[in-house]
Amino acid sequence: MRLLIINPNISQSVTELIEAEARRTAAAGTEITMATAAAGVAYIETRFEALLGAHAAACIAGERAGSYDALIVAAFGDPGLAALKEALPVPVVGMTEAALMSACLLGQRFSIVAISARITAWYRETVAANGLLDRLASIRHLDRPLRDAGSVQEDHAARLLELCEAAVREDGADVIILAGAPLAGLARSVAERLPVPVVDGVSSAVRHAETLVALGVRKAREGSFAPPPEKPRAGLPAGIERLFQRD
Repeated sequence: MRLLIINPNISQSVTELIEAEARRTAAAGTEITMATAAAGVAYIETRFEALLGAHAAACIAGERAGSYDALIVAAFGDPGLAALKEALPVPVVGMTEAALMSACLLGQRFSIVAISARITAWYRETVAANGLLDRLASIRHLDRPLRDAGSVQEDHAARLLELCEAAVREDGADVIILAGAPLAGLARSVAERLPVPVVDGVSSAVRHAETLVALGVRKAREGSFAPPPEKPRAGLPAGIERLFQRD
C-alpha cells in the first residue's frame, strides 16, 4: 500500500513532523512518500491561503499520478480535498475529515485546539461543510505570535495543554482534536495528561486511508464526484493537466 502525503504549505520542518507521526502510525508494509508545496505560505490560516494550498496539492497529485494507492492532504482545513476526490481515481483523505470522523467515534461533542485566532473561521466552516457543527463544543486557539510553524509544539507546549484542559472543563468537550500539521504527534505526549481522548489528524488520516485502500472502494463514475468532464482547456500546469487525462 502506497500513501502519498502532501503538505500544502512550504514549511519543510512541518513536513518532517507529519512524516514522523505518519511513520509511527502506519501499518507494516505501508509505503509513505512525502511531498511539500514548492510555492505558497509557511502555514495556512485563511481561505485565500487555503486556495494556494489546494493549487499546490493538485499540482503534486498530478505530477505523481500513478505512484500511490491513496493520497492524504495534510493540512487541517483540507484545502482542495473535495476537488481532488473528483479528479483522482484513488481514495483521497483530509486531515480534518479524518480527525472529525475519529472524534465522532469517540464521543458526542469535540473541541478543536488551533494555533492561531485567524485560523478559526476557516476551521469552523470546514466543520460545517462536514455536517458536524452541532457537535462542535468549541475552537480554542493560541494567542501568541509563532516563531516558526515547525516549533509550535516546543514553544507553546504548556499553553496548548491549558487550552485542551479548558475545552474539557469549560466547554464540555468529550474529545479533543489537535488541529493543524504543526501539531502532528502532540496527541501522543499529552494523552495521559488529559481526561478525555485526544485525536491527531495525521494518524487518523493515515489509518482511514489504509482502510479505504484495503476495502477496495471504487472511484465514482457518476454523481458529483465523477471525474471532471472533457472540455477545451489551456495554460494549465503539467500536474493539473495530468489530472484531466483519462488512462
